[in-house]
Amino acid sequence: MFTNTDAHITTWAVALILFIVALFLHRARNQKGFKIVQMVLRVFYILIIVTGALLFFHNQSIDPALYGVKLLGGLLVVGFMEMLLLRLSKGKSTGVLWVLLIVFFIGVIYLGLKLPIGFHPFT
Repeated sequence: MFTNTDAHITTWAVALILFIVALFLHRARNQKGFKIVQMVLRVFYILIIVTGALLFFHNQSIDPALYGVKLLGGLLVVGFMEMLLLRLSKGKSTGVLWVLLIVFFIGVIYLGLKLPIGFHPFT
């Protein structure tokens, strides 16, 4: 079942769209819509983690170090997304979280494309 990445890519693509929608709702000061999208996004965080963990445990024998780094980076991306939305809702500064989110997101995407079960635009 988890020899390809279709379910995992679908969950994080939907989560990324929901994250952007939540940002726009917060900017429009629609707190009720923001909270609803944030709760749905939390369900997708769980789905991302579950599908990622299943891929990790199924494919870690190929390259355990890089898959482990990607797993850790993916968890950090999910964590930074959640922390960023929480800090936005509380009106606190988010500059450092944006930088960390972007850096780790780019790193995780790069590793996902570089590892054997992804498609290989860099080879």
